[in-house]
Amino acid sequence: MTRLITTFFYIGLLRPAPGTWGSLAAIPAAWALHALGGFFALMIGTIAVAGLGWWATTVQIAGSEDQDPGEIVIDEVLGMFLALWPVSYGAVMAGAGLFTLWPGVVTAFVAFRFFDILKPGPVGWADRQHGAMGVMADDAIAGGLASLVVVLAAVLYHVVLI
Repeated sequence: MTRLITTFFYIGLLRPAPGTWGSLAAIPAAWALHALGGFFALMIGTIAVAGLGWWATTVQIAGSEDQDPGEIVIDEVLGMFLALWPVSYGAVMAGAGLFTLWPGVVTAFVAFRFFDILKPGPVGWADRQHGAMGVMADDAIAGGLASLVVVLAAVLYHVVLI
């Protein structure tokens, strides 16, 4: 059960770039949550992914030499869910579907992958932590930073350019 969770239904076994596959797989999962209950459902789903991901990751890496195996992608799902929060919230406020705001979805994905791969500042600090903290927190922070990028891009587009 923990492997199913940490690999996000075995998406983490795809090669190359399992983190990118996990990030991509998070998008339809976020869409489904949003379609079921809007931003609130995505928020609850994010909390559930964080909790289950932390627990399953702790179990999966216990006693292992590799404390952050590439196949664990539940952390990417957490990060993408967070990155998509402003898109989901904006879609609810506009009375639109999540993919109606597709530029926000694309921006969330690109910004999240940028922060997750380059690991600037606090993302890198979190990545150097041990255990599930090191696996999950860097992606949560990267997702939060990507969320800010999405908000700034939306403000730039809707306030400045239009």
